[in-house]
Amino acid sequence: MGECHDPMVNYTTLVIGASLKPERYSYRAVQMLNERGIEVVAMGRDAGQIGSVTITKPFTVINSIHTVTLYLAPERQQEYFDFIINLKPQRVIFNPGTENPIFAALLTDVGIGWEQSCTLVLLSTDQYQT
Repeated sequence: MGECHDPMVNYTTLVIGASLKPERYSYRAVQMLNERGIEVVAMGRDAGQIGSVTITKPFTVINSIHTVTLYLAPERQQEYFDFIINLKPQRVIFNPGTENPIFAALLTDVGIGWEQSCTLVLLSTDQYQT
């Protein structure tokens, strides 16, 4: 048990930009979070399932989100700024290709942590819950 995470913390994660295509990183992130026992909410344009996880429509209000992990290009993120800020997550992860200095500055201004990282790497190296 070399894991160094707090079992009292609920790491419920919202994956924005979830895809039904198995070759997409967002699809793999939903799968991997689910396999690791982390509650996951997948949000995307296309209705469907990723394993046992149903993809919810964009802007569906969700409570108690710890982490938002982004799989949207920066130019598609602006419509989500207020939505994500209103969720009051502990952190937002900008996966490779989603880096957005404008959104990062907004998050900093409202006291929401963020990082430029890769959800899949964090999960596979046991750093996601640290």
